[in-house]
Amino acid sequence: MSEHAHHHVDHHSVAGHGDANINAMALSATLHCLTGCAIGEIAGLIVGTALGLSTLATIGLAVALAFVFGYALSTLPLLKAGLAVGTALSVVLAADSLSILTMEVVDNLVMAVIPGAMDAGLVNAVFWVSMMIALGVAFLAAYPVNRYLLRRGKGHALTHEYHHGAGTPSGARRFIPSFTTGTLVAAIAAFMIGGLVVSIAAELEDSGAGVHAQASVRT
Repeated sequence: MSEHAHHHVDHHSVAGHGDANINAMALSATLHCLTGCAIGEIAGLIVGTALGLSTLATIGLAVALAFVFGYALSTLPLLKAGLAVGTALSVVLAADSLSILTMEVVDNLVMAVIPGAMDAGLVNAVFWVSMMIALGVAFLAAYPVNRYLLRRGKGHALTHEYHHGAGTPSGARRFIPSFTTGTLVAAIAAFMIGGLVVSIAAELEDSGAGVHAQASVRT
């Protein structure tokens, strides 16, 4: 991106935006990053568990996929708006890297602190509750980071000016999916709550089977 383009983005991305608007933009940006991180982490944990990877390898895969999905969710709207792939990726890398990094560091630290969270399986209520807590703390940590960047015309301010850009052929744009942040957040929340419910049901079933087995032995 040229120096002139950077100046254009920095100047117009925050001009005319009061604290209320910056707060709203920071909230949206943080929720967007949170969604990508959640998708990547859950996908990484599922794949790592299915492949029988070690805990460290599984965490590494989850973190890598968090970055991949985080960048992907930010790139798709820019492609839809008309930016070329290379331009979109360069903007997203500059805009989202610090936010995603903050989330991943905080999220994994919280998971490491919660007893049993790192060793809990996917069909375990401890895992899902711990994940919800970790993502919530990560959100609180990343929000001021995004707000700080926005006030300086950086972070998601870099993507704001490209919503009506040009570069991708109009015919190709029809094949690029559009996801609102609200829809993605709702889908992730539903998935995590579903995972928690399934885990609780499995634990209750195992508990009931154990009680039944003990009763059979006594008789």
